[in-house]
Amino acid sequence: MSNLVLLRGGGDLASGVAYRLHKAGLRVLITELAQPLHVRRTVAFADAVYSGETEVEGVGARLAADATQVIAIQAEGQIAVLVDPQAKALETMQPLVLVDARMLKRMPETELDAAPLVIGLGPGFVAGENCYAVIETMRGHDLGRVIWQGGPQADTGVPGSIAKYNRDRVLRAPADGQVQTQFTIGDHIQAGQTIAEVAGQPVTAPFDGVLRGLVHPDLQVTQGMKIGDLDPRNDPSYIYRISDKSLAIGGGVLEAVLSRAGIRAQLWA
Repeated sequence: MSNLVLLRGGGDLASGVAYRLHKAGLRVLITELAQPLHVRRTVAFADAVYSGETEVEGVGARLAADATQVIAIQAEGQIAVLVDPQAKALETMQPLVLVDARMLKRMPETELDAAPLVIGLGPGFVAGENCYAVIETMRGHDLGRVIWQGGPQADTGVPGSIAKYNRDRVLRAPADGQVQTQFTIGDHIQAGQTIAEVAGQPVTAPFDGVLRGLVHPDLQVTQGMKIGDLDPRNDPSYIYRISDKSLAIGGGVLEAVLSRAGIRAQLWA
């Protein structure tokens, strides 16, 4: 057993968790899909899968080919990212802590014996059944709270509001196909502009704002999938900063990890 913390998923929420754990001095490995579907690519360590390396608020991450490279990357003070959809690293690297941060919003295949401490983020997880602790991911009074018995609030399907916009700010694929766009994250968009096309069908801006997130160009998507995020605050600086929600969830994970004396004693061994 190693003192490794393994995160399944490297999107923006998972990256807030990885950032806080890394800043606390823990060894972090992120496992991802061969083609990650993350939208907020400027604050997601998963982007290392596409670019080879990335940086979020001063913390670097690099793509690893195998366990040997994972160890080397961590020794250099960076977060390692491994393409491992089936999480085979659970067997090969035997992490001390597993954080399932994929935000599947359904019952995961993860079981309690996957690691000495299994932590789940949001709906789909029930403490005592498929994890030891669940972190509340719903915005509100309980955001970031550690739940040791039972589950979090049910998924409402409604994104958190930003400047009175919620559902409208999430851009979804109108059809199955490849995402094509001439815009990049950080661009100012005007209401009515076509931000992207999928199978020839347009995705238009419902209001003026900054393009805060967009899936990787030419990615194959399915109808209804989240492919972008428009920020009505119109401030491009936000695209490079981890959100308050992500940091709150990261704080909850750190609390859950450090509150277990047996786990805590092994983390910096």
